[in-house]
Amino acid sequence: MENKSVYWQRFRAYFMVFDVPLAILIFLIVSTGIVTMYSAGIDFPGRLENHLRNIVIAFFVMWFIANVPPQTLMRFAIPIYAVGVSLLIAVALFGVIKKGARRWLHIGFDIQPSEILKIAVPLMLAWYFQKREGTLRWKDFGVAALILAIPLGLIVKQPDLGTALLVGAVGFTVIFLAGLSWRLLIGLFLAALILVPTVVWPRLHDYQKDRVMIMLDPTKDALGKGFHIIQSIIAVGSGGTTGKGWKNGTQSHLEFIPEHTTDFISAVYLEEFGFFGSLFLVTLYFLVVVRGLMIAANAPTMFARLMAGAVTAIFFTYAFVNLGMVVGILPVVGVPLPFVSFGGTAMMTLGMGLGILMSVQHHRGLMKS
Repeated sequence: MENKSVYWQRFRAYFMVFDVPLAILIFLIVSTGIVTMYSAGIDFPGRLENHLRNIVIAFFVMWFIANVPPQTLMRFAIPIYAVGVSLLIAVALFGVIKKGARRWLHIGFDIQPSEILKIAVPLMLAWYFQKREGTLRWKDFGVAALILAIPLGLIVKQPDLGTALLVGAVGFTVIFLAGLSWRLLIGLFLAALILVPTVVWPRLHDYQKDRVMIMLDPTKDALGKGFHIIQSIIAVGSGGTTGKGWKNGTQSHLEFIPEHTTDFISAVYLEEFGFFGSLFLVTLYFLVVVRGLMIAANAPTMFARLMAGAVTAIFFTYAFVNLGMVVGILPVVGVPLPFVSFGGTAMMTLGMGLGILMSVQHHRGLMKS
């Protein structure tokens, strides 16, 4: 009897790693995503089943990472970053080209190594700043900028604007949370205002320039490059206050909204559930970000604090960019809506990220000691 009690306590401990407020919020988002995917994927046999499979896998990834103490995660920072950058170099040399972009590596099946860097970059930066805690100087921020710039440059070259945006945002978040001066931050902002039109804009690919110009005026090519945004905005507007009702969205079911199970699934949701539905979903995402920042603020070590802040930044960027894209205030990029859009790789990345958040929260007492 005593042995059974010991085994039960050990078994139970493995499943007590979940942060309850965060778990409830994610459950509500995932449930909303399943309901939306059922409607959006009606014309795609097997899409809902595959979405459910991805959710289950992401759950086990989250659970596994949540059981790994942050101190152990630190040990893998350099190897994961080195493998990620090496794979990006391999993509540049031997990568598979699809739709004009060299983003994939074929190893019996196709993988997209840039996804690894969404976790590897903040992991490496957090490790670097942890090792220099208390002795940070200007040159350390320069080294951190180089750690970020190497994979970012390789991803931009593929080109993959969406992933580059996410990696850049989360990397900059870690550097900022490590203690970047507000004066320097303002200086960087002013420098960006100068460099974007003079240096960055001329170097963008034509399709990237088109996305920005179409965002400003989608009617310039209403039946071509502006079609996606126009149809998405129509779907959002036609949802009105309460929406057209579940499975009654005309824009999606009449095939006016492209990619309506992936990048534009939020347009399906907004059309069917309207303003109140959007308020519900945005509130859930907002609360996840708030909870993530609370976990970061209470983390006992710099590494844990920076990783929690980085994961929160990933989640915020995913949600903000996707929702901004479908309502026409941001250019169209391949960024999914967290735990709603179909996509196995992004789901695994988010599962890993939330696992790190829960690990930081669960192991904070151990780290203090």
